[in-house]
Amino acid sequence: MTVLVTGGRGAIARAVTAGLIAAGQDVRVASREPSALPSAVAYDPSDPAPALRDISQVFLYSAPSTAPAFVAAAEAAGVKQVVLLSSLSALGSPEDPHAKTEHVVADASYATTRLQPGAFMSNAKYWAHQVRAIGQIRLPYLEAEEAPIHEQDIADAAVRVLLDGPGNGHDGRGYPLTGPESMTRRHQIGLITEVTGVPVEAVDLTPDQARAEMGMRDEGQRETLLAYWASRVGTPAAIEPGVELLTGHTARTFTTWLTDNPGLFT
Repeated sequence: MTVLVTGGRGAIARAVTAGLIAAGQDVRVASREPSALPSAVAYDPSDPAPALRDISQVFLYSAPSTAPAFVAAAEAAGVKQVVLLSSLSALGSPEDPHAKTEHVVADASYATTRLQPGAFMSNAKYWAHQVRAIGQIRLPYLEAEEAPIHEQDIADAAVRVLLDGPGNGHDGRGYPLTGPESMTRRHQIGLITEVTGVPVEAVDLTPDQARAEMGMRDEGQRETLLAYWASRVGTPAAIEPGVELLTGHTARTFTTWLTDNPGLFT
């Protein structure tokens, strides 16, 4: 059986690929930019059929606009199992883009499993340039709580489902995934200093200051983010057991993630 791993340049896809190869699986890595990734095949989300030839299982990144093309091509190729990287936000509303993608991808004859992680610990990478440039992390709603997850835990969960294969209890299921603890973003910033030794000033922006500094072209997406962060202030994030259920180990901490990414803030 050959597994296609889409989004091959991403951190999660790279970890999934490494885990499958270590387990002795035949893996085909796919990317929209195959020239930047040795041995990768081209993957066009609007025409995925060439990449799906002779594929039995897929680790899938997708979107509502391209999901129908994937389903048609996967059905034609005889794919047996799809593990979809979705999001915890899919549980909030059927209008969420991830929820829409889940609905389309799951409406097929192959077995589908949905991985639904919340915030990624790797989002902290976007703070690094501020730290290196001005010694600050400037964010709104520093008291907003989330339970960010290590990308390796998401990959471990995906590898487990793919190794188990279709018909082994994962078919049709969604697995919410979080890190092991709820923490404010202010606490995350404090851990950066504690673990790396780099002094970081946490600057709590007002919503209007954040609007001016975020630089997002999509106003709707920006306002959705601000509203979400505001809703998380004073509300601890629920801790989901999906990582431990699927992998048998507890979810990795943010301290572990910082240790795994040395030099990021220096």
